[in-house]
Amino acid sequence: MTNNAELEIKVKNVIEQIRPYLQADGGDINFVELTKENIVNVELQGACGSCPFSRMTLKNGVEEAMRKALPEIKSVEAINL
Repeated sequence: MTNNAELEIKVKNVIEQIRPYLQADGGDINFVELTKENIVNVELQGACGSCPFSRMTLKNGVEEAMRKALPEIKSVEAINL
């Protein structure tokens, strides 16, 4: 398994730990991809997709938790599929 594949598994595990907090507010988050630059792309769903505070939640909550667990991650970005 490559380092990138191992890192992707770790990223997905962090997302699974964060997911219940978003679901409690009527939202959800799905892993989309981990880029070569160690940027995590996610899709915000449900209430999170339309919430005016979703960017703040993403950066101050999800990205902070991700970078604390996995310092090699540069950022977490929301993309629309």
